[in-house]
Amino acid sequence: MHVRTFSHRPHRSRPAALLAALVTCAALTACAGPEPSSATSPPAASAPASSAPAPTATDEPPASAPTEVTIPSLKIRSSLMRLGLNADGTVEVPPAEKAMTAGWYSGGSAPGAPGPAVLIGHNDTRFGRAVFHDLKDIRKGAEVLVRGGDGKSLRFTVTGKETVSKQAFPTERVYGATKGSTLRLVTCDGAFDAEGHPVDNLIVYAEPG
Repeated sequence: MHVRTFSHRPHRSRPAALLAALVTCAALTACAGPEPSSATSPPAASAPASSAPAPTATDEPPASAPTEVTIPSLKIRSSLMRLGLNADGTVEVPPAEKAMTAGWYSGGSAPGAPGPAVLIGHNDTRFGRAVFHDLKDIRKGAEVLVRGGDGKSLRFTVTGKETVSKQAFPTERVYGATKGSTLRLVTCDGAFDAEGHPVDNLIVYAEPG
């Protein structure tokens, strides 16, 4: 930008429109350069976001919404704001003025429920260093704790990470359905383009336990 147990309602199949919206979510791009940008990469040409209604809320109960993420090895601790979709069907990112606050994509799963829970944070903004600035240093096996609305925490373990071009963002790998609960952390990475925006995304994958 660029655990624990808590009660939750049993997983239900999401409407086809929501699944379509997830598959067409674009890469995170609004990270740190000299000038911040709210622009996002265009959704997949084969399924334009405008063809699928954007979800206005998740079907998870309010208590399932995560409130905080902690990564002890990187000394990262942040409250979580709710993020949805922009009018063009791309995923919202936290505003630049809240660079030290990460967000939870509320159109996906809540942590602990089946499916991917996606947390998004900036690397840097025009205001300087941001919440996920050091995420590139995370190692396999690192612990990630996510606190739910009921105050209980879930523990995830990092299984891998990758840096990808924003022009080839692995939408299905990040937002696609999974049988069990999974966690993804997304931020910006890489060199800057001519407009001062990072050209890559860093994606961290984690599983419960």
